[in-house]
Amino acid sequence: MTDGLPNPQRALAYLAIAIATMMSVLDTSIVNVALPTICNDLSIAPADAIWVVNAYQLAITVSLLPLAVLGDSLGYKRVYCYGLALFTLASFACANAHTLAFLALARVFQGLGAAGIMSVNIALVRFIFPRAKLGVGVGYTSLVVAVSSAAGPSIASAILSVAHWQWLFLVNVPLGVLALLIGIRTLPATPTSGARLNLVSVVLNAVTFGLLISGLTAFGEAGATRRGIVMVAIALVAGVLFVRRESRLATPILPLDLLRMPVFSLSMATSICSFAAQTMAYLVLPFYFQQSLKLSETQTGLLMTPWPLMTALIAPIAGRLSDRVSPGLISSIGLFVLGCGLALLGLLGDTATQFGIVWRLAICGLGFGLFQSPNNRVIIGSAPRNRSGGASGLQSMGRLLGQSSGAVVVAIVFGLVPGRHLTLIAGIAATLAVIAACASSMRRMSTEQVDAPQQRGATTERPVSDR
Repeated sequence: MTDGLPNPQRALAYLAIAIATMMSVLDTSIVNVALPTICNDLSIAPADAIWVVNAYQLAITVSLLPLAVLGDSLGYKRVYCYGLALFTLASFACANAHTLAFLALARVFQGLGAAGIMSVNIALVRFIFPRAKLGVGVGYTSLVVAVSSAAGPSIASAILSVAHWQWLFLVNVPLGVLALLIGIRTLPATPTSGARLNLVSVVLNAVTFGLLISGLTAFGEAGATRRGIVMVAIALVAGVLFVRRESRLATPILPLDLLRMPVFSLSMATSICSFAAQTMAYLVLPFYFQQSLKLSETQTGLLMTPWPLMTALIAPIAGRLSDRVSPGLISSIGLFVLGCGLALLGLLGDTATQFGIVWRLAICGLGFGLFQSPNNRVIIGSAPRNRSGGASGLQSMGRLLGQSSGAVVVAIVFGLVPGRHLTLIAGIAATLAVIAACASSMRRMSTEQVDAPQQRGATTERPVSDR
């Protein structure tokens, strides 16, 4: 295969990836703001409305890794296009839902489509950009994910201020059609392995990760601790069986061959820790702003902006830099800066000024942006090219596990510890970031070692046409 795509095909292909990734990440949180309105419109209880969120999240969780394997097997372009088409159709169905059951079912299909996008987006970036510019492509993708994750509530509020909640889903339809038309014409055909999914492994994967995420989420619900413990316990038992079975398969859903690589497993660990730390801060800061500083919701939203804004500015630069300097070194520096910023947030008192908050959040965004792009470059670049799907799926799974774990920590602290939650949670998050920085520094990798023309297992590859 050629080393990347020529321009303008490269720019158009990446535009298709960026639009789809933005929509799939946004829809993880954009609906949260509209839940009270949806409850009133559909005449459902708030406790039941949570399934509008959970159905989407669980569908993504249980299907990410199987769809990543399908990407390796059938080609990343095909999985992406089918996933985007399903996501677009399901978004239209969500907008036309008149009952909770129909809306939840449509959200399941929307989550399956989003998983098709997320499972192969980074893998496609690897074939869109030449090896020498892989960091650039990963940097732009990290920018899209980081900004979309942080901007969900703000975008939802803006849409709801001028339109009904159905438009939260309807806006995906023209964007999805546009991305699909561009993607069909410009995305590259990639090698395929022809491997088949193992049904038992698919079921064990769903039980393991579905119950794990559900159990962790239950810890944050009042009176659901026992249920959460049972779910996590079953998930751990299923996980042991899952790992044992996968270790005997030639084409596992769980990419154990990648996780056995120290540089890959360390990169995954640092990714989980960083997203957990980010989520802790994102969840505790609104409470601090509104309860301790007595700020309005609008002021809170504006004060949260410096973090994603700084990440948006730095992530592409860090991606470009990782093509020339050791990405492990850049990631370690970024995590240390993130840890310092979080520690400084923990020192804020009840008389903090807005300027004091803004520059601390900017430091956090700087550190997160410096870390995320080079780290994702290592994750995708350290895997053999024919295992890019597995690496891409794990990268997205790491983000979900980190976000869920961070939310659990915040829920536990809120439930058990009285007083200044910001100080304790920011301290825990800063500690996680520093631990991750130490793990990142253990990676001894030059830019030449990342995304080298590795051929391990490449004998099973065969070219695929743009059928």
